[in-house]
Amino acid sequence: MDFEPSQRCSEFKERLTAFMDEHIYPAEEVYERQLRESGNPHHQPQVMEELKVRARDAGLWNMFLPDPEHGAGLSNSDYAPLAEILGRARIASEACNCSAPDTGNMEVLHQFGSDEQKDRWLTPLLDGEIRSAFAMTEPDVASSDATNIALRIERDGDEYVLNGRKWWTTNVFHPHCRIMIVMGKTQPDAPTYTQQSQVLVPLDTPGVTVVRNLPVFGYTHQDGHGEILFEDVRVPITNVISKEGDGFMIAQARLGPGRIHHCMRAIGAAERALEQLCKRAVSRVTFGQPLAKRGNIQDWIAESRIEIEMARLLTLKAAWMMDTVGNQHARMEIAAIKVAAPNVALKVLDRAIQVHGGGGVTEDFGLAFAYTHLRTLRLADGPDEVHKVSIARRELAPYIPRAEG
Repeated sequence: MDFEPSQRCSEFKERLTAFMDEHIYPAEEVYERQLRESGNPHHQPQVMEELKVRARDAGLWNMFLPDPEHGAGLSNSDYAPLAEILGRARIASEACNCSAPDTGNMEVLHQFGSDEQKDRWLTPLLDGEIRSAFAMTEPDVASSDATNIALRIERDGDEYVLNGRKWWTTNVFHPHCRIMIVMGKTQPDAPTYTQQSQVLVPLDTPGVTVVRNLPVFGYTHQDGHGEILFEDVRVPITNVISKEGDGFMIAQARLGPGRIHHCMRAIGAAERALEQLCKRAVSRVTFGQPLAKRGNIQDWIAESRIEIEMARLLTLKAAWMMDTVGNQHARMEIAAIKVAAPNVALKVLDRAIQVHGGGGVTEDFGLAFAYTHLRTLRLADGPDEVHKVSIARRELAPYIPRAEG
């Protein structure tokens, strides 16, 4: 395995780093101020729309999509370092049209959508004109086992009728959100992994009720995490993605690249937190010495660097395997990074918060907000425990005797 970034990756890294320095970091305070002054926690600050124009003009748009016609044509290995850079600022991904869950939804539509679905929804998503949501998790079942998902999608003539409840549907409170991909059960008597389908549901469809926003540790995220009630929601049968029974297959295809993106963004957040930790440690004096002189602080800094490097290399290995042998053969590595990267980032953030003292748990330094997001990431796309079971089964397999006969 060659860890040397390709020439295209290096060129994108240089341009994206310059864009972050020139536009993103200076806009962070402006974004927060405009959001706060609006009085609406889900307001779209004008500075974001300005950043989107600049990013597109700079050629830093849809970098996640490997299709050269609609995206940057980058491999997973090429995009991974860019996702890390974007992860350093929470407004960067949206500015470059590389935000979750839109990235996963765009990949699904690009790979599995019909021509009509692509024209109606993929094109405006790629253009950054609208945002989208993915409705999978449900409050009434343990959704870490996706076979439990119970929302019914029943056919009635030329329509599907949806009934059920979802939550943690990220993005539904974003002012530009227009479309949801909803996963539910179309064939309850079919084999376990062909019972589910994914259907496109416009947010303004009659019968769709956004019940409430779900704060995270008291923080209200700008794009929101919605609880949604579906009551006799009708959509055309042409809104099914691929075909009935393909829901699990589509979900698996969606998760591979998405986990690379999530993990590298987490590493970017950890890198920035480590920078903040170091700056604080050299500037604050306690009992006659800078904090940076304290042995325990030096341990935290060293441990943080070691852990970040390990998580990055493991994630880059997973991306390389996806590019070379495919997602299926990279399953263990993909599961491993989904456990490792958020946990490493949380450790680094916790240390940075501690070094910042009382300021660390305020909104002043962005550390507390980042911590809430990364703690949630240990649950999103499957909790740590599910991924660990998958890894353990793979490790145990060679030692379990095969059944005779």
